[in-house]
Amino acid sequence: MTKKANATNNGMSVFADLALEFVSATELAAIAAAQWIGKGDKKAADKAAVDAMRARFNTIDFCGEVVIGEGAKDESFELFIGEHLGCAAHAQPSIDIAVDPLECTSSVAFGRPNALTVIAAGPRGTLYKAADAYMEKIAVGPTAKNGVDLDAPPKENIAKVARALGKDISEITVAVLERPRHEKLIADIRATGARVRLFTDGDIAMGIAPSLPENSVDILMGIGGSSEAVLAAAALRSLGGEILCRWKPADDKQKARLAAAGITSYDEIFSSNGLARGHDITFTASGVTGGPLLDGVVVSSNFIKTHSVVMSTHPKTIRYITTRREPK
Repeated sequence: MTKKANATNNGMSVFADLALEFVSATELAAIAAAQWIGKGDKKAADKAAVDAMRARFNTIDFCGEVVIGEGAKDESFELFIGEHLGCAAHAQPSIDIAVDPLECTSSVAFGRPNALTVIAAGPRGTLYKAADAYMEKIAVGPTAKNGVDLDAPPKENIAKVARALGKDISEITVAVLERPRHEKLIADIRATGARVRLFTDGDIAMGIAPSLPENSVDILMGIGGSSEAVLAAAALRSLGGEILCRWKPADDKQKARLAAAGITSYDEIFSSNGLARGHDITFTASGVTGGPLLDGVVVSSNFIKTHSVVMSTHPKTIRYITTRREPK
C-alpha cells in the first residue's frame, strides 16, 4: 500500500478509497458467476468468480492478506487464508481482507436469490480470523439492537424487537435458514405469532436485511457460517445494526478446526464491534442473483448491468452503484 493507513484523501480514508476500487473486483466476479446461473454447476460458477476477483485484486495498488477465505491453498481454487493480494508485492500486508467471491453457489447453480460477491476490509488486526465452523446468530437493525440477547429464548427477543419497532408481534418477520437443524427454532417462532421467512442460502444478505430501510425482515435467527458472520458484521458497522453470535460447532471436524485456532470454549458472545473492529471498516458487494440487499446481474444484447453497494465506517457512507458495461 503506497499511503499510510490512516491517511485521508479529500476527507475520505484510504480504506474508503480502496473500497471504491474493490467494487470493480466484486462486479467482475458477479459477471463471471452470472454466466452459470441456472446451469446446475456451482463449482464452475465459484471458480469463475474466484478467478475474476483474484485477477482484478492483483491490479490494485495495495497489499492485503486474506484472513477469511473459503478454501485451503492445497485443496481449493478459492482465495485462500494467508494469500497476499494486490500489486504492491514489495510491501508487507497492511490490510485484512475477508472475502467470499461467491456467496450462495447453490443459488447461482439453481437460479435462486441472494447470491453475492463480497469483500470486507480493514487495517491489519481488525477483522476476526474466524475458523470455518458454525455460529449461532441473531441480527437486528439499529432501532432494536439494544434489546436482543443471544441467551434469551426466541419469544423474548421477538417481543423486545416488536416493542422497539412499534409493531405487533404478529407483524414481525424472522428470517431463518431452511435447514433441519432449525425445526425447533421455526416452531418456537411460529408459536409467538410472528412470521417466518425461510431462505435456502445467503445469511450475509439476510443478516444485513433487518438494517435496511423498507425491508420486510426484522430479525435473523439461527445457525450459519462464521465467515458470513464476519462479513455481515462489516456491513452492520456502517448501517448501525447489530449481530450477536457464538460458536456452535456441528461436529468433531469443526471442533478440531476451532481447537487448531486455539478455541476450546464456545461461551464467548461476539458482536459486530468484536468481529470487525476499529474505525476503518469497509464492505463491498455486488449482486449475482437478486435479493434483499442488491439486484442481480442483468445481461442484454448490448450491455451488462451490475448492482453494487460500498459501505465504509470512516466516513460513514453507503453508496449504491449501478454499472453498465458493453459485452466483449
